[in-house]
Amino acid sequence: MAKGTSASTHTDGAIVDIDLSKEMRSSFLEYSYSVIYARALPDARDGLKPVQRRILFQMDRMGLRPEKPHVKCSRVVGDVMGRLHPHGDVAIYEALVRLAQPFTMRLPLVDGHGNFGSLDDGPAAPRYTESRLDHPALALTADIDEGTVDFSPNYDYTLQEPEVLPAAFPNLLVNGASGIAVGMATNMAPHNLVEVIGAARHLVTHPEASLEDLMAFVPGPDLPEGAMIVGLDGIRDAYRSGRGVFRTRASAHIENITARKKGIIVTQLPYLVGPERVIEKIKDAVGSKKLQGVTDVANLTDRNHGTRLVIGVKTGYNPEAVLAQLYKFTPLEESFGINNVALVDGQPRTLGLAQLLRVFVDHRLNVVRRRTQFRLDRRLERLHLVEGLLVAILDIDEVIAVVRSSDDSASARTRLMQVFDLSEAQANYILELQLRRLTKFSVIELEKERDELNKDIEQLRQILGSDERLRATVSLELKQISDRFGTPRRTILLEADGTPGPRSKATRTRAARVTPALTPGASVAEVPLTIPDDPCQVVLSTGGLVARVSGPEPLNREGARQNSDAWVSTVGATARTQVGAVTNQGRLVKLDVVAVPELQRSDNLSLSGGTEIAALVELGEGEQVVGLVSLDEATQSQAPIFLASAQGVVKRVKPGDHPARGQAWEIISLSPTDRLVYASHAADTSSLVLITDDAQLLRFDAAKVRPQGRGAGGMAGISLHAGAKVIAAGVVASEELAQSQVVTVAGAAIQSEAEAGSEAETDSQMGTKGSVKVTPLDRFPSKGRATAGVRCQRFLAGEQALALAWVGLEPARALDSNGDPVALPASDERRDGSGQPLSEMIVSIG
Repeated sequence: MAKGTSASTHTDGAIVDIDLSKEMRSSFLEYSYSVIYARALPDARDGLKPVQRRILFQMDRMGLRPEKPHVKCSRVVGDVMGRLHPHGDVAIYEALVRLAQPFTMRLPLVDGHGNFGSLDDGPAAPRYTESRLDHPALALTADIDEGTVDFSPNYDYTLQEPEVLPAAFPNLLVNGASGIAVGMATNMAPHNLVEVIGAARHLVTHPEASLEDLMAFVPGPDLPEGAMIVGLDGIRDAYRSGRGVFRTRASAHIENITARKKGIIVTQLPYLVGPERVIEKIKDAVGSKKLQGVTDVANLTDRNHGTRLVIGVKTGYNPEAVLAQLYKFTPLEESFGINNVALVDGQPRTLGLAQLLRVFVDHRLNVVRRRTQFRLDRRLERLHLVEGLLVAILDIDEVIAVVRSSDDSASARTRLMQVFDLSEAQANYILELQLRRLTKFSVIELEKERDELNKDIEQLRQILGSDERLRATVSLELKQISDRFGTPRRTILLEADGTPGPRSKATRTRAARVTPALTPGASVAEVPLTIPDDPCQVVLSTGGLVARVSGPEPLNREGARQNSDAWVSTVGATARTQVGAVTNQGRLVKLDVVAVPELQRSDNLSLSGGTEIAALVELGEGEQVVGLVSLDEATQSQAPIFLASAQGVVKRVKPGDHPARGQAWEIISLSPTDRLVYASHAADTSSLVLITDDAQLLRFDAAKVRPQGRGAGGMAGISLHAGAKVIAAGVVASEELAQSQVVTVAGAAIQSEAEAGSEAETDSQMGTKGSVKVTPLDRFPSKGRATAGVRCQRFLAGEQALALAWVGLEPARALDSNGDPVALPASDERRDGSGQPLSEMIVSIG
């Protein structure tokens, strides 16, 4: 036998020499073709691999709808394998399990009952699990029996299976895909359904839309477990070319896990990273001394609270530095390589975002067009029969006579067609007519049905005859899917330098507990393991931004004139301590100063480099921070915490009266309808000021409010007129009384979100274009506690109440809705004079 040949025995016993290289080439090509087209790669139209498509189709044929009971997965696997998919049951069950895993799929398609696995463990055997279709899967298979897609024979030519599903939403982008073929692979990240459908609808109405237009709707992937994506350049590359790399990072924050020990709390992990894997890598890194400062790690993850890894930090170590090491040496930060390879017209192609959406939109337009034609044909057929039946019923006696006088059904059909000018279909339908349909009421029913059919036919013909109507139908159906199954974005997008990424037009990026003090691109060497406990000032702006400024000296108030910030409160602290954030619901929440971004001290300080305080403290729905206070007992011994509520209640909290443990506690007992409007420190020698919306101002000595325990409900501060409420308060030291101002803004205009605009990103606040008045505080006499005070502004025509007010050391600063300063008038010595009309809307004063 020659070199490079092999022997093959035929059934007749003859031996034929075959060229080995040619046979290997041919066999390998057949194998490659089978893997690429029949197993590993998804179709770009419905985003499904053949096995996934067959599972959903067979479950639909089995009637396993969401309202029906679950059935054993073994039965589903068996039916799919026996009827459609001639491969092993293990591969089918693995595909079925993936369709049901919420941590893998952004929009699960199968409703699983039982143990379908976790990020660290596999699922139970198929005999122990049950499944049925989930509601989104019905959107993929909807209208499949209305001629919307082509069918082809199954593997043994005994059944028909769809070549693609109708797919009412872009499943490939929403749920992603992964697969390894021969010579190629695919790895696609999940996205947010609302964002993807927003881009698809834009493409439906604007077929020539650019990639930049579509990326305004789809700024980046939205992973099932949330977490963060750091560095968006790789995503932009993938959206352009189909290939790119980005980093996913766990969401973590720092809190006290005991009275004296800090810990890193991980609440969201990178895509497809399990907690056990993270724990194993942490232990390995600690054992090899790559990772320092970690004492222990506990997995407190459960079904009720979700992911929760508690990583203890050694005393004296900077938690920020430890977290930076964790990101470097453990899977808390992972890379994800996008490789958008999918089948288009039966050919594997690498697709960018615009190409993926265009393939889906073209498919959906074709599906709706074919469905419309199918429905039109069926209605035309029915109308034809109804018209024939109306003819027969109107002359039913002659019809009966013709039928009775005929020798057989064939002759009866022929005579009916001749006598009444009917088609063969109409004649057959009349011959099959039941006697109960021969009533007068049936005529009315048939005429009503005929009119409805004519109306439907006209509408269907309009859709088929107008590309604009067809596209409008597709867009409307996409919106309905988005409204039904859409959920808010879970994954935060950050640029490589740590700044927030773009937000889509369709969804609002959720607030998240991140660690802003740690730059996402920072290395371990850039974050010291220990930080000095240096003095600093913690500042809260009217816009809710918080930052710390090194140095014990108070901030330069004159410098505030040069920047776009207005400050609510400042409090002295040290970098490794905590301050208290007092909320409008009467709670005090601890805030780690080290977690607050540090800004450089300057005469032109701007808080734009700070972060939202809602990202650093745990707040409830509708809860807002009204002020910062010190938790240092030495400071509190001189100045108890002063609180003022909208219903005129005031309170000074005893120094040091807070629990030794816990991150938050109630600092005042409020009535259900009351809320705090102000919190600061107030010494006995200072003056307290309350301002109501009906323009009453009361100034009285702080010594008249005796300190109480944190559980007390306070005491009356000001006597309110009917319907009035406190909108502002302040604490002024006795030596600063001459340098303090009162700013009041009158007007009834309140800008709502609807008035501000329809964009989802509108950040509406209360504002007014009424009149403003600036008055020295010492022009208002001191009164007794619980009195009504004196009038602080006379209303102009059309003004009904004060919308904003502020009291404090000059200079006051007013901002408009864009954060730009609004010029305030000169000081008015009249305490009850009217204000100066405003040309710009004021939304905050500080």
